Amino acid sequence: MPSVIENILFFVTITQLVLGVVGNGFIGLVNCIDCVKNKRFSMLGCILTGLAISRICLIWFIIFDGVIKFFSPDMYTSSDLVECFSYLAVIIHHLNIWFATSLSIYYFLKIANFSHYIFLWLKRRINRVFTLLIGCLFMSWLLTFPQVAKGINDSKMKYRNTSWLLHLGGSEFLLHQIFLNLGVTFFFTVSLIACFLLIISLWRHKSQMQLNNTAFRDLNTEAHVKAMKVLTSFLILFILHVIGIIIEVACGSAPENKVLFSFGFIITAIYPWGHSLILILGNSKLKQACWKALQQLKCCNKGKTLRASQ
Repeated sequence: MPSVIENILFFVTITQLVLGVVGNGFIGLVNCIDCVKNKRFSMLGCILTGLAISRICLIWFIIFDGVIKFFSPDMYTSSDLVECFSYLAVIIHHLNIWFATSLSIYYFLKIANFSHYIFLWLKRRINRVFTLLIGCLFMSWLLTFPQVAKGINDSKMKYRNTSWLLHLGGSEFLLHQIFLNLGVTFFFTVSLIACFLLIISLWRHKSQMQLNNTAFRDLNTEAHVKAMKVLTSFLILFILHVIGIIIEVACGSAPENKVLFSFGFIITAIYPWGHSLILILGNSKLKQACWKALQQLKCCNKGKTLRASQ
């Protein structure tokens, strides 16, 4: 029977995930409505919608996975369930970080200001850049799926629980993890590079403004700052997400420590709703739509209160 602390932590996590579904659903809905109005889907709209959908899938996966591990860990002794979850996790996590990386690249190419011929070549061929990223996504799947299959086969032969990786030899475990997370590491590194280059672009832009004795804050600086908030928050929250997953996996070998597992569950759940909230606050279109929705909700509540009082 879960303790009071465990139930509180689990309730906090579920609340975060519900906020994540609402926030990401709002992002996808606003961009779909904008597409219908303008009769076209912008590249940024496609990326944000894809990111929102992938995070909703990630949230449902986290909920289902957490409920099973928390309340019925014996279900993971079913090899079919482990196999299904393993491949599904690879697809969802790769898609999620791919869309986040695409957003980082988009902001970098649209906002950064460099005179280097490679940057200018990439800026003019932004559609080809995303085509290349799609190829990298499929390549990461091709490299990861054999590792997942190998892990599932090894678990069937050696152990009948989800913590079988912890019993592998150190070098074998490390090698397996490198190949298993090769695609995620690549996309995360690309996002990190884009963020670093955007910082350099902002620093150079501010230096140029000081040389020209420009005191006011121009639109280019504001665009840099907004993009930096989105990119840096993604990097920080994704690192926390990975740490939470590590805690959950580590607790798989100690099922009695459910408080630590619940804490890892909370850290894992921060990323899909936290970054989506930052996206809404950092995007003027999403922010205005959110404000209008809140105003309409407030008016509806006032109308219900007046009718009830009469």
